[in-house]
Order: sequence, then structure tokens, then C-alpha cells
Amino acid sequence: MDKLSIYVVEDDESIRTMVVYALNGSGFEAQGFPDNRAFFAAMDKVLPDMVLLDIMLPGEDGLSILKKLRTEPRTAQLPVIMLTAKSAEIDKVRGLDLGADDYVSKPFGILELLSRIRAVARRTVESSRKVSEKEDEVYEYRNIRLDEGSHIVTVDEKEVALTRKEFQLLSDLLRNQGRVLTRDQIMEQVWGFDYGGETRTVDIHINTLRKKIGDDGRVIQTIRGVGYKIDREAGR
Repeated sequence: MDKLSIYVVEDDESIRTMVVYALNGSGFEAQGFPDNRAFFAAMDKVLPDMVLLDIMLPGEDGLSILKKLRTEPRTAQLPVIMLTAKSAEIDKVRGLDLGADDYVSKPFGILELLSRIRAVARRTVESSRKVSEKEDEVYEYRNIRLDEGSHIVTVDEKEVALTRKEFQLLSDLLRNQGRVLTRDQIMEQVWGFDYGGETRTVDIHINTLRKKIGDDGRVIQTIRGVGYKIDREAGR
């Protein structure tokens, strides 16, 4: 099996060197970059399997870099773990809002970091495996069509670019038509962990998804104080 390749974007040389050394010694292929320029130069040549992205960087910060990654089709589904200051709770929320797969607070231990990396890798592989197992499954609802196998969503027969999280979110809602999915359930199913009861991330992803599929609230319904659903009867 090929080694998982990881790009580490961290301006602190001592931290970057330590993390890259630890990852390479743990069966990964890691490369480190001090800023956005070096990182994007490498990305233009070869895409990694995962990115560890520090938020506080010189020039363009990590959140801005993450936003660019999520808006580019070739990197929209690239797993990203944010490295955040322990006290910067708002940065964690913003990172998840922008599509980060997980975050690790500084200072962190290497064992914790390795555990988080493997967990995200498992979720990514598991997601791909589920798609493979359901490759013939297609969900259609009004003018929306979601193909699990090709990982393509179309609205009025026009392809819509969704991030991996948005695709999973829409897939779960379509698969559970008529059932209300609570915010906690969505957080667990889409992100793979419970983010301490934080619901803003789910709400923001719902709003972004609605804009992309041209939904004015008629498709993805808000169940006040509970969560969201797609009504089975409404599509008939």
C-alpha cells in the first residue's frame, strides 16, 4: 500500500521540522512548507493525500488558504486538519465552517496528532468505501440528482460543485427523506465526531448547500430547535 502523503504548512521551523520528522518516522511521506507560496508551488506539481495547515502564517493565513482549497474543484475534497492556538476557539469554529476535517490545538503531542491524522484518514477511506459499495445508488429529488458512484450532483441537469462535506450532508438528507436529522447526528455522520454541541458549523454548511442547489428552503427544511430534513412527501 502506498504511503499517505502529507503536506505540513507551518511557519515555525522547529514545529515544522519536528512534525515532518515524526510523520516520516511513522510511515507517512511528509513535506513541510513555511508559507502559502511554497505550499501552492508544491500543490501545482503534486497533490498530497492530506494537509496539516497552521492558521497563523505570514502573508496569507491558514483560513484563507483553506477557503481557496475548498473553492477549487481539484482540492475541494482534500482532507485538511487545522493547527490552532489552544485559546482560539473562534478559529476552530471558522475552520470547520470553511470545511476543515478536524483541528489540533497547540501545544499538541505527536501521539495525539498521529491519532487525529489516522482518524481523518480512516473517515476518508471509509467514505470512499461507502461510495464504492453504493456506486449504483442515485438519489433524485425534484430537480436535484445525486450520484454516489461518480460523486456528482446536478441541479436542472447542470453539475454543481460541492465540497466533500456538502456532498455527504446532501446525501444523508436525501437518504433519510422524511426523517429529521438533528444537528448532533449530522455532526457525527458528516464530520465523524461530536464537536461539543456546536451547531453553528452545521447551520453554515446547510446555508451554503442551499445556495449551491438553488434552494430557498423548500427542499431542505429547518425544524426549529431540532435539525433539518427533506420531506419525502414534498417531492412527490
